Amino acid sequence: MVSPKYHVFICTSSRLNGPPSGACAKKDSASLLLTLMQEVEDRDLTSDVMISNTGCFGICQNGPVMVVYPEGIWYGSLDEEKILRICEEHFEEGKPVEEFMI
Repeated sequence: MVSPKYHVFICTSSRLNGPPSGACAKKDSASLLLTLMQEVEDRDLTSDVMISNTGCFGICQNGPVMVVYPEGIWYGSLDEEKILRICEEHFEEGKPVEEFMI
């Protein structure tokens, strides 16, 4: 059984019945997911951080959105720079990035 330190859910507006078509997808969240996955790998955090893409969280005005468990921290208006800082400060140093929280 895998027991990561963090489980990250990032909205990619995925849908069962068609292509992604929500606010997060329109803001290129799929690219941000790939950035997150690459950063976690590059920083050798793959045993600490499990990543899952999701459908809509229902707060599109804050998209792209990511939730980090077990803390239940919500990050919004993500971009590549924010992903990099979250990886460094939250996942490596254990300090959530308050200025990106929603």
